Amino acid sequence: MKYFSLFILCCFLYSCGESEQKNNPTTTDNSAQEDTAIGITNDTLIYPEEKHFKSIQQVTFGGDNAEAYWSFDDKQMIFQSNFKDWGVGCDQMFLMDVGQTFKSSQPPMISTGMGRTTCAYFLPDNKSFVYGSTHLANKECPEVPLRKNGNYVWPVYDSFDIFVSDLEGNIIDQLTKEPGYDAEATVSPKGDKIVFTSTRSGDLELWTMNIDGSDKKQITDELGYDGGAFFSPDGTQLIFRSSRPKTPEAIAKYKGLLADGLVEPTEMELFICNADGTNMRQLTRLGNANWSPFFHPSGKKILFSSNFEAERGFPFNLYMIDIDGKNLERVTHGETFDAFPVFSNDGKKLAFSSNRNNGGGRDTNLFIAEWVD
Repeated sequence: MKYFSLFILCCFLYSCGESEQKNNPTTTDNSAQEDTAIGITNDTLIYPEEKHFKSIQQVTFGGDNAEAYWSFDDKQMIFQSNFKDWGVGCDQMFLMDVGQTFKSSQPPMISTGMGRTTCAYFLPDNKSFVYGSTHLANKECPEVPLRKNGNYVWPVYDSFDIFVSDLEGNIIDQLTKEPGYDAEATVSPKGDKIVFTSTRSGDLELWTMNIDGSDKKQITDELGYDGGAFFSPDGTQLIFRSSRPKTPEAIAKYKGLLADGLVEPTEMELFICNADGTNMRQLTRLGNANWSPFFHPSGKKILFSSNFEAERGFPFNLYMIDIDGKNLERVTHGETFDAFPVFSNDGKKLAFSSNRNNGGGRDTNLFIAEWVD
């Protein structure tokens, strides 16, 4: 979660001039009756090795679009976009009905249009959502540093706080008011808890709170960037990404960057724990950047994005792994960027973001796939 457009830009800084896909796409061939029933179209690409995708619907057609999260009833999705044709200068939140596409139309914006936003997630009533925003500090989009001492970095804005909004864009509540970074909020499928990332204790740690913002508890306490957390389908576990510096040099570098409001996201592994932080264990040891994890509907596997097989920082593809770290499987087979896999609550569809079918440009679009195990 967070700053997907910066990750994409980084990929293209490395991959400039390589726009042709090595794999040839195939089109799905479902009956019209089936397409109507599941809301999926036929005329999009799936690579031959992508056996878990029965069909795909492309939702957006320009800009950087990602972090699409389902309503609890699977009827709507909220996603973030910086598509300039929609009148935004940086990431804002948009609402869609599942089945809609936006090739020649624009979805309604449901954030304030001020500041930068990140990580919108529906609340159980399907009528409101939480998201992070910097708009209280400044109505303008904040500056986005991309490099520090020649290395790719993410900004960690201390102006991010977590808000509750209705689907008309009206802010109902502010759940965090402490100084520092508070963002990356997601909601338990049980509808009782929110997990988020905060610097309130001096480091980028995971915290949980009740839906109303009460009973905030720190979940992680080891030095490093812990973020992008999601609950398991039964709400008992958390999966998240982390950079855990170990050497004196790495620790000093991490602390120095964090003091400047920055992190390097190029070396991250996945960790899993109970929802209260107990039974913490490292899931991956793949190297490079392993991130945007999400539980498979069974609760026994994790989908995530990684460039661990890449030689120059790209491509990012989706992978699946058992929660005990075994049976690693590659799910997508693109040559640029696939990330942010999120299953519908009924487990039948997977939303993700991809550079596929963008004409070799930089646009990252939303896709919804019919999932096959």
